[in-house]
Amino acid sequence: MCPIWILSLYIKIQTLAEALLDESGQDLIEYVLVASLISLAAIIGVKSVATAVGDAFTGIGTKLGTYIS
Repeated sequence: MCPIWILSLYIKIQTLAEALLDESGQDLIEYVLVASLISLAAIIGVKSVATAVGDAFTGIGTKLGTYIS
């Protein structure tokens, strides 16, 4: 028969091992990584589109300025 402290230590080690081997949160982490990559790509895309739209309005403003003056 083993002492009670060895049994208690064994149960604690088993609980820790089960917690470390649990992969239930893995899917959530993958979804977060995919969502962050998509948002990063959207931010970069919006910046380039905003620059292009700004340049287009500047060009239109310049053309209109030559007709008005």
